[in-house]
Amino acid sequence: MSEQQNNEKVHVTPNDEEFEKVKLNTWESIKKFFKELFDIRSDSDRDATIEAVKKDIPFKGHTAWILIFSIFVASIGLNVSSTAVVIGAMLISPLMGPIVGIGLSVAINDVETLRRSMINLGIMVFLSVITAFLYFKLSPLTEETPELVARTYPTILDVLVAIFGGLGLIIAKTKSGTIASVIFGVAIATALMPPLCTVGYGLAIGNFQYAGGALYLFSINAVFIALSTFIVSKLLRFPLVRYANSKKRKRIAQIASLIALIVMVPSVILFINLLDQQLFENKTKEFVKSIITYEGAEVVKFTQDYKSKNIEVYLIGRPVPQNKINEWLVEMEKTEMLEEANLRIYQGTDQTGEMAAKLSSEVKAGILEDLYVKNEQMIKDKNSRIDFLENEIAKLRIKNVPFEELSKEVKAIYQDMDQFSFSKRITTNFEKTDTLPVVYVSWDKTVSLKEKKEKNTALFNWLKIKMKVDTLVVQETP
Repeated sequence: MSEQQNNEKVHVTPNDEEFEKVKLNTWESIKKFFKELFDIRSDSDRDATIEAVKKDIPFKGHTAWILIFSIFVASIGLNVSSTAVVIGAMLISPLMGPIVGIGLSVAINDVETLRRSMINLGIMVFLSVITAFLYFKLSPLTEETPELVARTYPTILDVLVAIFGGLGLIIAKTKSGTIASVIFGVAIATALMPPLCTVGYGLAIGNFQYAGGALYLFSINAVFIALSTFIVSKLLRFPLVRYANSKKRKRIAQIASLIALIVMVPSVILFINLLDQQLFENKTKEFVKSIITYEGAEVVKFTQDYKSKNIEVYLIGRPVPQNKINEWLVEMEKTEMLEEANLRIYQGTDQTGEMAAKLSSEVKAGILEDLYVKNEQMIKDKNSRIDFLENEIAKLRIKNVPFEELSKEVKAIYQDMDQFSFSKRITTNFEKTDTLPVVYVSWDKTVSLKEKKEKNTALFNWLKIKMKVDTLVVQETP
């Protein structure tokens, strides 16, 4: 009986076989779909790619002039903080060729191409910096702009853009029939030219920190674009350059591997350091925003230094007691990435003069600027409301003028007045509409012109006080 049950258990019906076959076919179809979707080997033209990359490496004649003019355009764009102009300059810049050539030549063990790429890249960088230096040296506009300052130090985002931009560029170049739009897009995204222009700007104004930071940013972009080219070339198994001499071939392969290692190891370390720095800065901002809070006190500014792990917070308002600050310190020790940070609180009530020294004129100017920017619109709105209410009050006063009593007083003061009239005149300058009180008077014929003028002035001043209005017109009836 048990044997029969076992036979029944292993028995497979025709429907089960058909289901298994359909399931297997579906799985194979899905795998085939994704393989075709992400496969870049079948449509890659390796020989044409190598030829195209080598063709873009030389730098002379037309290419040199294109670079000079594009550097001028980019420098002008950075000078006036125009993103559109900077993008236009990057589109015509030929800087990408030698960088891609370096990555490809290392991948295929082509020392001659590597040498040419290095030489041409050096010439390009030198010419770019000199051109930008001359422009900013001769330009009367040397003020720092957001576009210039943004290129003075790299962040983790710059590294990520260089990596993915470089991958997109070399994959576009390997496709049969190069995708030009991708190459232009990568030229804009990786932004190789603006840092070189900023190097020239830093040298022109004597700010070597700006120049060094911008050159550092360009170097990172160039290294990671070359590294991306190297990785894709290896993955696509580009054919290695063959040398007749086996010893030379082996030596060239060793040199290429050493160069790749020299580039990759520092790049990974740099990437990790920049990532740590970015995380430290983000955690600091989040900590100050969520933890450094006390009723009656306000954070006006905070600074952070990744190298020294110092966080300085400036407070104004109600003094924060030491026990509350101790709570912040305990909370900071529990916060990831901030365990070893040093928190220093500066309060507006400090009597040691340290607060005044730390809260520099730059900080004070920043606070005032921030207050001005935030409140400028509110002040304009309040002024508009005040003007509107004043006009409304004036209209009400004019509307409720006790004309009969006023005319009796006027006649008692000016007995030689024959006629006294009052009306409201609505005027506009097409931006603002006002209601203006107008008084018409007629004097006795015995009154001379000089006396009329004096009486009109006296009446004008008296009516302004009597009617409590700022604007008034007194006219003589013809």
